Amino acid sequence: MQNDILAELDQLLEQRKTADAEHSYTANLFQEGLDSILKKVGEESIEVIIASKSGHNGDIVHEIADLWFHCMVLLKQHGLDVDDVRNELKKRFGLSGLEEKANRNKQ
Repeated sequence: MQNDILAELDQLLEQRKTADAEHSYTANLFQEGLDSILKKVGEESIEVIIASKSGHNGDIVHEIADLWFHCMVLLKQHGLDVDDVRNELKKRFGLSGLEEKANRNKQ
């Protein structure tokens, strides 16, 4: 099986939760807490939008990678991981978006 970069990153993020914040950007984010992580997710979301408007594929990919990274940090902050998102996507696979939304509204 091919290496799964998201699983590898997930493991690294778990290690960074307890790493020295002076030597790790990610450890520093965890130490600063939820508000700092949310701020980064918001900033990266805006940068994805700007890159998309520019139409430069390299910029779009770069900014989405940043956004995914920070979303994974957010997952870890809440005790979740990439497999939780994968499982949710698997549940939705084959369902129309309208069905999925209707099912969500019933809960």
